[in-house]
Amino acid sequence: MNLFKKIIPFMALFLAACGTSNTEEGTTESLDVVTTFYPMYNFTENIVGTNGNVTALLGAGQDTHSYEPTPKDMAAIAEADVFVYSSEYMETWVPSVLETLSDSDVTVINASEGIPFYEDDDADHGHDHDHDHEEDHAHDHDDEEEHHEGDGHNHAVDPHVWLDPVYAKQMVETISATIQSVDSENKMAYQENTAAYVEQLEALDAEFQTAFQAADNRVFVVQHAAFGYLARRYDLTEVSISALTSNQEVSPAKLAEIGNFIKENDVEVIYYQDSGNNDLATTLAKETDTELGVLSAVEGITKSDQEAGIDYLTIMHNNLEALKQTIN
Repeated sequence: MNLFKKIIPFMALFLAACGTSNTEEGTTESLDVVTTFYPMYNFTENIVGTNGNVTALLGAGQDTHSYEPTPKDMAAIAEADVFVYSSEYMETWVPSVLETLSDSDVTVINASEGIPFYEDDDADHGHDHDHDHEEDHAHDHDDEEEHHEGDGHNHAVDPHVWLDPVYAKQMVETISATIQSVDSENKMAYQENTAAYVEQLEALDAEFQTAFQAADNRVFVVQHAAFGYLARRYDLTEVSISALTSNQEVSPAKLAEIGNFIKENDVEVIYYQDSGNNDLATTLAKETDTELGVLSAVEGITKSDQEAGIDYLTIMHNNLEALKQTIN
């Protein structure tokens, strides 16, 4: 990105001039954590509690993939104690940012470290749905083990790991472990906060398991392929109209194929992502006389909704209730 080439010299001068002023004065300040987008913000906020200040660079409605940080954002990251991001597959701009931080004392946390990613096959999910699902599910997990961060296939890797409650728990524990090492004085508080939040995530996982363990219909249709990790966790099949890129053009032949699948399998609901365009889902719903439903990838929550108490857990419970219309 040309923007980063322009920003890097600026950041070098900025960090050299003022990057360590607070520590030189010897002042004691609360932990300052900068996160990328909402799930990372919410996870970290639950860990830090009242022992620090947690902010997010992106607000609701901003595209996490195409985002480019401003010089102000870059300075905020460099001056923070901790910077938290999900993965280079979700925040594709982060590697370029990290190149500018050589003179900064910020501790960087890759929250998805250790989580196996899988590659999407261009959302070619309209084919071969009559195969044995258990065998396919086992194959999916084998594939996951083969694709980790740094394998160089950013364009095809599904980054939505936080939508799997078990992986969300792992991300929280990864963030917490590093924060405890950065601010050891408040280690016990972070451990207590983490334990309390992990308990809620485990309860969420248990609710999904209970809701779907005896379901006969385990297939759901979505416009955007964002729910693959959740599907794999609970032995479901996600059939997507478009692939990982929500604005991908879909051919008339592909729409017809999905439409036939919906009719042949008595699919009752087509889901679209709350933050995305729903044109394709609406078109198919009209053509197949199918209801529309909403699933959230929890990528952003407005400030007003956050003030009303809506958070990651709230939205995931809403997703669970929405999926119950189909998975039964």
